[in-house]
Amino acid sequence: MSKSRADVLIHIDQTLDHDHLASMTAKIATIEGVTSAEGHDAKPHLVIVSYDPEKVHATDVLAAVKAEGVGAELIGL
Repeated sequence: MSKSRADVLIHIDQTLDHDHLASMTAKIATIEGVTSAEGHDAKPHLVIVSYDPEKVHATDVLAAVKAEGVGAELIGL
């Protein structure tokens, strides 16, 4: 079992409403290696993702967001 953990901030270009943001974070959380994905209505352009870098890369998480038709960029923490 890996004890590695990394965090990345994803900046979303569009303003997502509550339901879309919740759906997006739920999809991110299902990616193998992701331990949490959090977005908040007060800052709908930002999602914080915690993940195991031995199982998934930040670029894979970003690709999953973009696959949903959402423009986004990684901002390292």
